[in-house]
Amino acid sequence: MAREIVIGTSHHFNWLNVGAAINHPDNGKGFDLSNDVNAQTGLEDSWVRVLGSNGYGDANLVRGLIEQEKPDAIFIFTDPRYWVWLFELEREIRNQIPIYYLNIWDDLPAPLYNKSYYESCDLLMAISKQTKNINEIVLGETAKDKIIKYVPHGINEKHFFPIREGHESFELLKEFKSKMFEGKEIDFVVLFNSRNIRRKSPGDVILSYKLFCDMIGKEASKKCALVMHTQAVDENGTDLYAVREALCDENVNVYFSQDKLETPQMNLLYNIADVGLLITSNEGWGLSLTETMMSGRMIIANVTGGMQDQMRFEHNGEWINFTPDFPSNHRGTVKDCGDWAVPVFPSNISLVGSVPTPYIFDDRCAPEDVAKALSDVYSLSKEERDAKGLLAREWVTSDESGMSARQMCENIIDAMNEAFENFTPRPRYEILKVTDRPKKRITHKLIY
Repeated sequence: MAREIVIGTSHHFNWLNVGAAINHPDNGKGFDLSNDVNAQTGLEDSWVRVLGSNGYGDANLVRGLIEQEKPDAIFIFTDPRYWVWLFELEREIRNQIPIYYLNIWDDLPAPLYNKSYYESCDLLMAISKQTKNINEIVLGETAKDKIIKYVPHGINEKHFFPIREGHESFELLKEFKSKMFEGKEIDFVVLFNSRNIRRKSPGDVILSYKLFCDMIGKEASKKCALVMHTQAVDENGTDLYAVREALCDENVNVYFSQDKLETPQMNLLYNIADVGLLITSNEGWGLSLTETMMSGRMIIANVTGGMQDQMRFEHNGEWINFTPDFPSNHRGTVKDCGDWAVPVFPSNISLVGSVPTPYIFDDRCAPEDVAKALSDVYSLSKEERDAKGLLAREWVTSDESGMSARQMCENIIDAMNEAFENFTPRPRYEILKVTDRPKKRITHKLIY
């Protein structure tokens, strides 16, 4: 997303990027990427630089960059816990320049513990409709003083696209599929593309697929396959080889794709699939779903977080929004959605947490419900699946969804320009009258 944002807005903004890595091989080294961006965009005057950094930076780095480079704003995104040190500097920073935050939050209840983080920003760009509602709930009365915009993730439609018979890449697609399945004849492919971590539920994916194979019978399942593009063994998840060995016999085809694939190969991977599957228990967005849809394929998804946006639930023909009285559709209040999507509503919701994230819902699907969704897609003809997949492509590239890279960048430019126009430097200090500490409580409806 960072790459798409920078390249897609380089005609309007100059960018100095702190390139974060756990242990960056070029920590402290700067790179000028302006010529590369010019070559990709057709511009002549882009200004794009990257500074290698271990982690997301620190107070001294930011102070130094503000002093040396004189930026007009700071733009951040990802989980707010990575930016606590920056939010602690907000008064120091915001008496000079604004802070813009492309933010996301995975699930309810509204995280009241994030309030100080949201208050530290001049612009909140919410990746999902649920996140936007959460921003407004947490801020309460002060939300009216903030610029809060809905800016969903956007996928480059030139990188991910349908490949059908007659397309110039169709023969390449056939070769890719034959290699993936070692020449085996496969007529129905389910794709899981995500990390092997607990909340992504990779074990449940295999279990659900096994139940689906049991439903359709041994002979039919021999021509079906589940492809899992993930590390099969991850200490943050599980040993998926062991799961496959325990659950699946020779009639249940589960393949692991573990090599890093460049974008053209990823597009081939999406195109060999009939449906993308993502049943994460709490998911801010679910980027692989958007890429699946952009590639012209159907999706099956858990009804939670930002994945709700991609299924386009509608009421009276209108794409739904969330409010304090209707903060989520995970209980199936609204059933109608886009023809390309088969929703799976959570069967169990638990309140989990940790010290940095005291509480958050964990929305879990029943594997039997996922298997039923797979069966529903399988029962369609290939022509029907292809047609529904093209509807997905049509919608994610539409002005309504805002889920193409072009639309995302336009929305970011508009939001940042508005924030620049409205920016007033923060005073260096503020005199407060200390009274009783106000109580914090949930102010929105909880849908159990």
